[in-house]
Amino acid sequence: MPVTARLQFDAQSARPINGYPLYWAECFGTAPFLPMSRTEMDALGWDSCDVILITGDAYVDHPSFGMAIIGRLLEAQGFRVGIIAQPDWHSAEPFKVLGKPNLFFGVTAGNMDSMINRYTADRKIRSDDAYSPHAQAGLRPDRSCLVYAQRVKEAWNDVPVIMGGIEASLRRIAHYDYWQDKVRRSILVDAKADLLLFGNAERALVEVAHRLAQGEPIDLIRDVRGTAWLCSDIPEGWHVEDQSSIDEADVPSLRAEVLPNPYIMPEDMANEKNCAVAQAEPAEVAVRILPRRPRYPAHSTVLRLPSFEAVRSDPVVYAHASRVLHRETNPGNARALVQAHADRQVWLNPPPYPLTTEEMDFLFDLPYARVPHPVYQGARIPAYEMIRFSVNIMRGCFGGCTFCSITEHEGRIIQNRSEDSIIREIEAMRDTVPGFTGVVSDLGGPTANMYRLACKDPGIEAACRKPSCVYPDICPNLGTDHGPLVHLYRRARALPGIKKVLIGSGLRYDLAVRSPEYVRELVQHHVGGYLKIAPEHTEAGPLSKMMKPGMGTYDRFKAMFERFSREAGKEQYLVPYFIAAHPGTSDEDMLNLALWLKRNGFRADQVQTFYPSPMATATAMYHSGRNPLKRIQRDSERVDIVRGDKRRRLHKAFLRYHDPANWPLLREALKSMGRADLIGPGKHQLIPRHQPAGQQTYQSPTRKNSTSAQGLSVRVRRGSVMTRFTGQPKTD
Repeated sequence: MPVTARLQFDAQSARPINGYPLYWAECFGTAPFLPMSRTEMDALGWDSCDVILITGDAYVDHPSFGMAIIGRLLEAQGFRVGIIAQPDWHSAEPFKVLGKPNLFFGVTAGNMDSMINRYTADRKIRSDDAYSPHAQAGLRPDRSCLVYAQRVKEAWNDVPVIMGGIEASLRRIAHYDYWQDKVRRSILVDAKADLLLFGNAERALVEVAHRLAQGEPIDLIRDVRGTAWLCSDIPEGWHVEDQSSIDEADVPSLRAEVLPNPYIMPEDMANEKNCAVAQAEPAEVAVRILPRRPRYPAHSTVLRLPSFEAVRSDPVVYAHASRVLHRETNPGNARALVQAHADRQVWLNPPPYPLTTEEMDFLFDLPYARVPHPVYQGARIPAYEMIRFSVNIMRGCFGGCTFCSITEHEGRIIQNRSEDSIIREIEAMRDTVPGFTGVVSDLGGPTANMYRLACKDPGIEAACRKPSCVYPDICPNLGTDHGPLVHLYRRARALPGIKKVLIGSGLRYDLAVRSPEYVRELVQHHVGGYLKIAPEHTEAGPLSKMMKPGMGTYDRFKAMFERFSREAGKEQYLVPYFIAAHPGTSDEDMLNLALWLKRNGFRADQVQTFYPSPMATATAMYHSGRNPLKRIQRDSERVDIVRGDKRRRLHKAFLRYHDPANWPLLREALKSMGRADLIGPGKHQLIPRHQPAGQQTYQSPTRKNSTSAQGLSVRVRRGSVMTRFTGQPKTD
């Protein structure tokens, strides 16, 4: 049967995740915690598990942890679900602890990419792991998904293995690996899993689980959105569009086409309503010659990406493949993709349709214990402590920041919970979670203020291929009404027993300035003295490669923030985050950022250096030296890449210009840049001329005395990347 025979063609045809008949094992009821041992299984009356989930994180039964969501969702379908958390991967024995599952093993590295979890941006091993008890490092292997899948196959070769989570999702095709400085194969090829689920995989996983339960072999389940698998040939019924080459000059049948800037797609220009027409920035028009290709329906078209061998050997082709991939991320118009790896093909179905509000409510209303499994005996798990009293109100991000992988994983269509569901969770947290003092630490998600923001026209949304809805300016078709969020804030803080509701998620301030009422509500009621925002840089060059707004928007938001703080009689400060060494950043750009920081009295205690995470657009820039936001050609725009330890240290030093340990490096750099005038004791000079005796390391002031207005330190915590895995499993 062709894959197209059952592939869902539109969102309306997607079956609800709570619309399946329950599996027979639902008679066992709900477990207080999903079992991690045979003793717990016996207490529940189970003779076996239907599904066993393996994760690189400690098992915390909280909806901020992926394994808890997936496990409770499968339990709600009637399946008996066990969890093996952070198994010892040095042999296959720990993978047998719960016995053989009846349906499949689910494998994930955890909430973070295991390599980002273990290594810093300078490729140094971290001393702790926020997702482990007592923050203990070393409880998961590098490339955890790959290793776990291999060990499972060693333990139970006849049981299907399904990979998912952020690590598998971002490695679903050939990808640049920063730690080995080379392009690696799709993780499917190395791990030998039967199926890979990418993105937020609830819809795909529920369908796959029920079809396996009905006796369908996993190697015939090839028509589920959001899945990737290996094949030898293109299935019947598909029209192949070859996107494997960037050189089209030898194609005999040609047509002329007007090509605007990279945020406007050619096929969209005919639709005058399309949101890709950026009103704020004139199109940079050029004419190019394209081959005339027949148009086939999206649901029966597969794009052939450049092969693994091609992207491995040619960074420019890698950038082209990245551009093609990122144009096929909208579930409304995305086509299937296929990439050859020698004699095998990695097939990617189109992305899954987002969950509806009703489905999101169902997911978050499941009976989570909201605490770590008792096996940890009260051990501190830092990641849990951080989100213990927070509530996730939405998913997805339409910002499209090139250094971030949220959009590639969760999608750019916002998936919202209802207000009632959010309030129920706050009440449950208030009434059941030990240690709750009445302070909600966060109502947010990937971005604090994208709740219920969406395209005004569903038809436009389904056809749009823009990588961002807010760059180079906010799309005129994007709704920016923050009214529902303001109402949610007011209702939440009015609940009995709730003393304070803080907003800890990062704020998209270019959206916030469109709603002064929201900014007032936020500043006067939901800021605990400091509000974190992320300008990321001050200079146009790096900002254009990040797809971030200019500092004019930051200045407008800062003025509103300070005005509403004064009206409330509060002393509050903004904490801006910046990135060093991002592609497209020159030494002069970092110098100008350092001068801005000094003028504005900011002293960053910890800073973030660009981290090339798999699949991110900025990572393609880093590897190729080209800009995949524009059409890739041999002579296309080159991007300044910050390589080498010395230059990366320099860019980081500019962010910490106030640290005496950085002054020798900065003096040398300023002299070579012809800016020795910035060395000296003057107010407008960046660093002193002489090194203080006995003061070689920077001691940050305490937060109690921190203030941006008076030039003292504003402490900036290390940023996170969404995306952080003789007898040893193969990892090369």
